Amino acid sequence: MSERTSASSTPGPRAAEIALGVVVAPGLARDVTAKIVAELADDLAELDTGVDWRPDLRVDRLVVPPALTTEIVSAARQKLLDEDWDLAVVVTDLPLRVGRRPVSRQISPTHGIAVVSLPALGAVHLTHRLRRTLLTLVGELVGTGEGEWGRGVLQELAVDQEARPGALRFLFVPTVLFSHFRLLVGMVRANRPWRLAERLYRALVAAVAAATYGVVTSDVWRISAAMGSLRLAIVCVGSILFTSAAVIVAHGLWERAPDRRLRDQVILFNFATAATLVIGIGSLYAALFLLIFAGAELLLSANVLASGLGHPVGLGDYATLAWFTASLATVGGALGASLESDEAVREAAYASSGDGGDEHP
Repeated sequence: MSERTSASSTPGPRAAEIALGVVVAPGLARDVTAKIVAELADDLAELDTGVDWRPDLRVDRLVVPPALTTEIVSAARQKLLDEDWDLAVVVTDLPLRVGRRPVSRQISPTHGIAVVSLPALGAVHLTHRLRRTLLTLVGELVGTGEGEWGRGVLQELAVDQEARPGALRFLFVPTVLFSHFRLLVGMVRANRPWRLAERLYRALVAAVAAATYGVVTSDVWRISAAMGSLRLAIVCVGSILFTSAAVIVAHGLWERAPDRRLRDQVILFNFATAATLVIGIGSLYAALFLLIFAGAELLLSANVLASGLGHPVGLGDYATLAWFTASLATVGGALGASLESDEAVREAAYASSGDGGDEHP
């Protein structure tokens, strides 16, 4: 990204500028959007974000129809990187879906991308609806409805990486992450990682199946009882990290920077993806632990578990069994996640939000 300032004939401090790409499909989408894109900068200025906006209109279908919503988002992301934009909104004439549910718009704060389906906005008052929708989408991308956080995100987006404090090559990644910590936290929060597991049906089924096997298998009881707290903790962390890495690799979620100037943006994107998955898988782990602990208490009487372990048991033994079995189940979830489609995983990881209804005037 380049350092951008607003043009002014009077001297004074220069305001940071956000490059906003507006990508529209040929035909009706182009005709309608062209009427309002010139006024979008004025609409955005009224948000009082402390930056200037530079909308950049491009006519591009991005994908060949029919196309999945995730394909549109991925193509828009590549366009954003190629054009060196900070954010991008796409106006398409294609229908959008989350799973099988039709939506009028799709938002991916991690990518900095929002997509709106023009046909879903209806046939009347189209220009007014689209203008208001574009303004709303940009606000949701940067969290401008959340006070200082939104303004801070915009200020960080507008700063050129070459203008940031320099660092040796091996310090580049920590420098980027530290300087953009608030932006990174916002990106992860927007992904709602705690809801990851419920969106990945196959991963959840595989994890529950592995958990059930662990609860009813005496060999697992004995292995868990023989492990100390340190080993259990290592296995716990390792299972979460392994599962997260497996999902990233299996579904190609790690992005490469096509240009040196874009390295910091890609670093943030990749770490937001990794953090989203680690938190999401960690939430799955916690849920599995509670489920397994309750299931073991219900299904395994103290006498049955004691006969398998060879000594009297208490709540600590049930907790140890749940701890170890949750690790096995989490790895089992990784196998289930590998069977998910790329579209399902991307929708789950990036939590693109949409709504099923039209915008009303």
